[in-house]
Amino acid sequence: MSARRRVSLAGKLAALGALPLAVAAVGGVLLDEWLEMPALSASVAAAVAVLLWAWAVHRALRPAMQLFRSMAGTVASYRDGDFSFSLHWSGRDELADLVAAHNELGQALREQRLSLVQRELLLDTMVQHTPVAMLLVDPADRIVYGNIAARRLLHGGTRLEGLELTALVSGAPEPLREAVARGGDGLFTVGGDEDDQEIYHLARRGFRLNGRAHQLLLIRHLTAELRRQEVRTWKKVIRVISHELNNSLGPVASLAESGAELVRRGDTSRLEQVFATIEERAQHLDTFIRGYARFAKLPTPRMEELAWAPFLDRLRSQVSFAGDPPPADWRGRFDPAQLEQALLNILKNAHESGSPAEAIELHLRRLPGWVRVEVTDRGAGMPDQALASALVPFYSTKRTGTGLGLALAREIAEAHGGRIALANRDGGGLSVALTLPD
Repeated sequence: MSARRRVSLAGKLAALGALPLAVAAVGGVLLDEWLEMPALSASVAAAVAVLLWAWAVHRALRPAMQLFRSMAGTVASYRDGDFSFSLHWSGRDELADLVAAHNELGQALREQRLSLVQRELLLDTMVQHTPVAMLLVDPADRIVYGNIAARRLLHGGTRLEGLELTALVSGAPEPLREAVARGGDGLFTVGGDEDDQEIYHLARRGFRLNGRAHQLLLIRHLTAELRRQEVRTWKKVIRVISHELNNSLGPVASLAESGAELVRRGDTSRLEQVFATIEERAQHLDTFIRGYARFAKLPTPRMEELAWAPFLDRLRSQVSFAGDPPPADWRGRFDPAQLEQALLNILKNAHESGSPAEAIELHLRRLPGWVRVEVTDRGAGMPDQALASALVPFYSTKRTGTGLGLALAREIAEAHGGRIALANRDGGGLSVALTLPD
């Protein structure tokens, strides 16, 4: 209780009740002496006392009622987010304590609101100026929020809020439309010529906002980053090739020198071993160089019109996978040797991913003007960093991997005029899709 309080509400109400009783008692005595009618005198005195008590209570409680109405108004303002109001009470009673507590609450709410506004301003500034395009989409496929990067990428720099996502991306390049429609995370490439291609990574996250399910789409431009990654990778490749050349040419030079010395001495009994070792090292070096040359010098595809069903049956005889066979009349135009090599690399990766063999599937779908060959598994998938670099030549997450499998598949797909896309699957696993002209 406040130390300043002099009269409590209970004391005030007791005083208001005592005054009418005193008036009634005195008035009743005086009326009885004057009228000499005790019953009438008591009734009149009681009526006057009730009227006085009602008038006194009304007068005493009128400021409190005004305070209650003002307090109800400030509470309504708090509910609407306006914390600028405060109250004043001149009395020294329990209502003064209530008003002080109410004002302290308002001050605390004002300070919290100011802190939140400052944090929201900082967060909005950071989000708006990040180079990653960000889209917040509600359950009705309407865009709730889009930052500056998203506006520039999808709508010429103008506002996106209120637009329908599907309608917005309908005019975007087809790889972007497919990436958005496919769902999940994945890479996609925009542009035809290799020098003009732009590579993006799409990440999608779901969460609940105000009790409703929303999706956050993050589109990250990876071209410059992948170019730097490619430079680092090529430096690594040069070091690997230099190391391998030195490991082979050093012993060959030493053995050639030893062979020459044996010839000068006339000792030919050991020359066969020397030449066999030189041949073995030369064959190893030839195999090593040819492996890299096949990637660097991919020949122009020899396009043939073939039925898909026999092609996939031949592929299944080399590596196992599930999936419904395509109709017998489905035909495509592609280089069977190159496409077989690309799919073998992808299916081999699926089998090495830790996925159950029965969960590895290959599906063929016809799209307007395109055919989509998709390999899915239920393995470990890929972290975002690995997913972003998976198509870079010589990048590998395997200890003994060459990093050429997916890169070669990408080269083959692009040589056919198509593209390759990688995406982690909901529930675990990876999806690798080759999209080729039909």
